[in-house]
Amino acid sequence: MSTLRAWARDLALGARFAFGGGRQGWTRTLLTGVGVGLGVALLLISTAVPGALTARHEREDARSLLGATEAAAPGRDTLLIARIDQTYRHLKIGGRVLRAEGPDAPVPPGLQSVPKAGEMVVSPALKQLLASPEGAGLRERLGAEITGTVADRGLTGPAELLFYLGDSTLPAIGPGEHRIQRITAFAGEPEPRGLDPVLMLLVVLAFVALLTPVAVFVAAAVRFGGERRDQRLAALRLVGADSRTVRRIAAGEALSGALAGLVLGAGFFLVGRALAESLSFRQRSVFPHDLDPSPWLALLVALAMPAAAVAVTVFALRRVVIEPLGVARTAAPRRRRVWWRLLLPLAGLGLLVPLGGQDDEHRDFNRWQVGGGVVLLLVAVTVLLPWLLERTVGRLSGGPASWQLAVRRLQVDSGGAARMVNGIAVAVAGAIALQMVFTGVEEDYERPTGQDPGRATVSVLMHMGTESRVDALAGELAAAPGVVRAVALTDVQAARAIPADGQSVRVTVGTCEALREVAELGDCAEGDAFALSGGGISPTGEPLTPAPGERLYAGNITSYGMRELAAEKPVEWTVPAGARTVRPVVDPFGALRDGLLVTPSAAPKNLGSWPGAHVFVQADESRPDALDAIRTAVFKAEPFATVTPLRKTSENSSYTTIRTGLFFGAAGLLVVIGTSLLVAQLEQLRERRRLLAALVAFGTPRRTLGLSVLWQTALPIGLGLSLATGAGLALGSTLLWVTGRPVRVDWASVLALAGAGAGVVAAVTLLSLPPLLRLMRPDGLRTE
Repeated sequence: MSTLRAWARDLALGARFAFGGGRQGWTRTLLTGVGVGLGVALLLISTAVPGALTARHEREDARSLLGATEAAAPGRDTLLIARIDQTYRHLKIGGRVLRAEGPDAPVPPGLQSVPKAGEMVVSPALKQLLASPEGAGLRERLGAEITGTVADRGLTGPAELLFYLGDSTLPAIGPGEHRIQRITAFAGEPEPRGLDPVLMLLVVLAFVALLTPVAVFVAAAVRFGGERRDQRLAALRLVGADSRTVRRIAAGEALSGALAGLVLGAGFFLVGRALAESLSFRQRSVFPHDLDPSPWLALLVALAMPAAAVAVTVFALRRVVIEPLGVARTAAPRRRRVWWRLLLPLAGLGLLVPLGGQDDEHRDFNRWQVGGGVVLLLVAVTVLLPWLLERTVGRLSGGPASWQLAVRRLQVDSGGAARMVNGIAVAVAGAIALQMVFTGVEEDYERPTGQDPGRATVSVLMHMGTESRVDALAGELAAAPGVVRAVALTDVQAARAIPADGQSVRVTVGTCEALREVAELGDCAEGDAFALSGGGISPTGEPLTPAPGERLYAGNITSYGMRELAAEKPVEWTVPAGARTVRPVVDPFGALRDGLLVTPSAAPKNLGSWPGAHVFVQADESRPDALDAIRTAVFKAEPFATVTPLRKTSENSSYTTIRTGLFFGAAGLLVVIGTSLLVAQLEQLRERRRLLAALVAFGTPRRTLGLSVLWQTALPIGLGLSLATGAGLALGSTLLWVTGRPVRVDWASVLALAGAGAGVVAAVTLLSLPPLLRLMRPDGLRTE
């Protein structure tokens, strides 16, 4: 008989044992399939993530105004559009106000037509929010009739909050106007998206740290039921099968379980994809149809899983001698050696260390080298843990009966316990390394702004051309519910000559109350003027701050006479003679001003659209809706005004996105970890059913057996988490050195991550107690 026919025959026989070997056969196959299927589902989701992000970005680019085709004059195919993004209860809401200037004006993606004046087209998520009691304040703010919903092709995700508001009064484009665009088509060019080397390293580390435990769990899942399988293979040896045949039959059983896992994994993936629409974190979500794995990656998973199952099974049998009268593994195994196990972490360090020592300007990381080094260091945990567990339990003796039962079980088969814990240990090691790197680079992407939210909650920047209404807006905001005070400041640029050629003077206009936000004034009355100290000296040797009585030009001082569109003439203005020098203070926005401070009656007049104006608003922190009331009042009075909350720190959007993706991945990994551990625990208990029933029949208390099972889990997990903590600290420290950041350890986070791993194991142990009590019944002695 040819080798190929022998393999086909024996693999088919193994499949018959897997699916037709009675209740024990298909139960073992089902458990293996569930373990493999969970890993397959997570791998499929991981392969689908790049495509989902690409689809999200393509839809975002399709409606983008960056690079949109613009027109200089109104026409049949022109559209006036501007962004009026909103925030409501910490929810970010994208907004566009638009007016069609002709019948062929471009329609935003996802809309059937351009909304008319007073009409609004919203995303389904925003429509649901507006219809709910929680959206009452937002309904009051927007106040337009909803005439349609944005289709999926116009949204980045199902949870996106977006609206298009029609407005017939949208002003035409004027000199210096930047907020309103006249376009004939959307999205001329995709927005550039790139990651700096450190963020790319974080992405690689996150993927490797999340996927390596999956591979470990899959390798453990295909070895479920190993003891019963070996006994059955010994029976086959008794009826004449040789050692090669039984190994091929074992490979057939593993292959059958892996194929069942592929089917179950595809089902789990489809269920997870269907649920994706209802999941959202920080308003980031994906459409189910976006989670479409790349065909070649899905094919790779489909081929790799069965191949890995066969390879793991054959490798596991390399030191097992299956004879007609039994299995040689029941004898004491040979002691594990440590020297070759240390080669893996050394090789990982050998890949990572050469990446360090570069300056920030020329730093670049080979993602394959980084990924390979991280994988080797994480896999080192899986090969060192069996050796560490064997050495530890080999030295233990004595103690209560439950402890002795647990220790003896671990001494006989420490490999099985280590395999069950390997996945959680690798996950904790990767999580600790990620936490260290995120903490180490946090200062680069979460920087202090210098703003003081204690002095002003928000800053309202007036839209160009509406600066003259800043005082009226400040009065309306001061009367809004939940507002403590509102002060308006107007900034005017002045110079001694025109064009200014960079030698300009900043003139800040406001009431005495408002000017006290930027300087120590002392006595102040309407009509006063002040010169801020510390203005410095110009290259020509004269003070930058003008002297009282000096003549200046204010307004359009830089471009008058240089460009046709900037035709507004600067006005002459004389610094009030009574201006006295005062010391500046940092304003709520974190800026230290220079130049002149003047009250409204002493300020230059008729400046056109060249001043800049904003309002500092302080809200009552005891009222949770005060900030939304401010935003509503601003939107109704000046829809194009920009409301900016003052914050002590700012975050890089790419850094935030990576951290969000890591949260989703970690949540999915925890589900896989917990479920796989539970499946492995139930399989081990099922294999020991007769032993447990026999011990109870001989009088062993159930409490003793329950505690022994707890000790058999607690001891390996304690050693595994200790090893994982050390490996995670080593990996995190190496990566921080590679990125050129100082090594810092947040011990609270390290303990929290280790505690999370222990918590998952504790939950699995508690869930396995009811099956354990059922397996202790006397009918467990029955056999088929």
